[in-house]
Amino acid sequence: MIAGIGVFVDAFSFIVERRELLLEKTWEHLLLSGAAMGVALALAVPLGIWLGHLHRGSFIAINAANIGRALPSLAVIAIGLSFLGFGFTNVLVALVILAVPPILTNAYVAVDEVEPDSVDAARGMGMTGLQVLRHVELPLALPLLFAGIRTASVYVVASATIAAIAGGGGLGEILFNQASYRTEGLVGAAIVVSALAFAADAAFGGLERALTPRGLRARVPAFELDVVTRATGAGSAAGNR
Repeated sequence: MIAGIGVFVDAFSFIVERRELLLEKTWEHLLLSGAAMGVALALAVPLGIWLGHLHRGSFIAINAANIGRALPSLAVIAIGLSFLGFGFTNVLVALVILAVPPILTNAYVAVDEVEPDSVDAARGMGMTGLQVLRHVELPLALPLLFAGIRTASVYVVASATIAAIAGGGGLGEILFNQASYRTEGLVGAAIVVSALAFAADAAFGGLERALTPRGLRARVPAFELDVVTRATGAGSAAGNR
């Protein structure tokens, strides 16, 4: 017990004493994580929203989620070494593959499961399909959509530590070099990674709250792990519409 407390005390001392090193590696970590999230959002959000609006493509959303979860990031990096070599790009691709499944699946389910009565009412008022998507489906879908984004952001920030094994920089260079930084360095870097993961979740949670209309701000868990099951049901229902 006392030894464990001592390790944490030493870890916080390491954070203070080596703050310049930690700031440098944290910046590299944030650049990599931010780039991966940006690419994943650009790919998965429009596709998931559009498929959900059409009530088609549950097969794509479900299988993308299953394949992405089944592929170990380390294996993706190892395969990528043959094509992309060591460095930022290789790790970026692995993190994008990790981030896309929860974003795509949640985006699809969020829009697909919007109450049909709300959509029918909007169409009855003369709204076009695009107007229905923008003014009805998207506002109602935002909480579940952001649940997937928040989940992906935590995955990416936590997994970006593997960049160190492929020359991608970041806090993983401290975590994977215990010989140089000793236990206090390892624990100190782990504390910083954990803080970044919490900060990413909080940041997207704040953005969700800012974008969600006041009357729809029901709390949705940050980790929505069962959307694949719900997507299956939604896909079946979509076939009957």
